[in-house]
Amino acid sequence: QVQLVESGGGLAQPGGSLRLSCAASGIIVRIDTMTWYRQAPGRLRELVASITSGGYTHYPAYLKGRFTISRDNAKKTVSLQMNNLKDEDTAVYYCNADIMAEGSGPTSYWGQGTQVTVSS
Repeated sequence: QVQLVESGGGLAQPGGSLRLSCAASGIIVRIDTMTWYRQAPGRLRELVASITSGGYTHYPAYLKGRFTISRDNAKKTVSLQMNNLKDEDTAVYYCNADIMAEGSGPTSYWGQGTQVTVSS
């Protein structure tokens, strides 16, 4: 059974940094695009950053330059480095990955989410 497990959330001060990680486990044949989303209270879930298996990255314009996504295909992990954090970055951050597991077709999996709180 495929699982995604996030780690690295917590409390940071404005202007500080946090690094989130997400590890995929299970009998995995291939991982395609890996994506970080976030959802703040009362708001819709929004895309934060995505990265393809070949390393092509995408960010919304308002986050470009502060957040950096990376992945390690051998370790089946994806990370999100968040710098110069702002109060409005406070949200639950979710890892998502398009995964082909043994015996099944491509499926979108979600992690359980990790809380990021930016506050002084």
